[in-house]
Amino acid sequence: MQLAGVKIGFALTASFCTLEPVVQQIEQFVKGGCEVYPIMTREAATVDTRYGKAREWMERLVRITGKPVMTGIVDVEPIGPQKLVDVVVVAPCTGNTMAKLANGITDGAVLMAAKAQLRNQRPVVVAISTNDGLGLNARNLGSLLNTRNVYFVPFGQDSPRNKPNSLIAKMDLLAATIVEALQGRQLQPIIVTY
Repeated sequence: MQLAGVKIGFALTASFCTLEPVVQQIEQFVKGGCEVYPIMTREAATVDTRYGKAREWMERLVRITGKPVMTGIVDVEPIGPQKLVDVVVVAPCTGNTMAKLANGITDGAVLMAAKAQLRNQRPVVVAISTNDGLGLNARNLGSLLNTRNVYFVPFGQDSPRNKPNSLIAKMDLLAATIVEALQGRQLQPIIVTY
């Protein structure tokens, strides 16, 4: 794997229906020789849904990465001053997290990890999974698309007829996006079809 030896802060938010494909990607990164630091929002770490129990997701991440899941601002704060990771990946990234990131709001572990990384002018990769990416969140998406050191996993409309504002990243392009981001480039094309 091209990413062997890369240190990744992997930040998961509460797009519960997207957790499984993201965790599968994390498994592949670890198998490929990456060092993964798992990070979760409070909601992702505490809410049980039809997609799984929060405790099971956290236990699985610990088992895969061999590291405790960081869920608090204090946990992730060293990412900035210690330059702990090469890249922070926010996947899945909800519309709520995207809006807060675009507007400089730091109210949890995932956003602090991203902010800590950006303060050092290091890459943050965003893999969106939101029902309102082309609705109210379109302005936040536009803002982040124009933010230095923020790179997007290529995304598209997953259900244009039933959910015309919904956008989701192609999680199978995560590794390729990280490779490019570490070189200061955005993987293209950024908008893909499902």
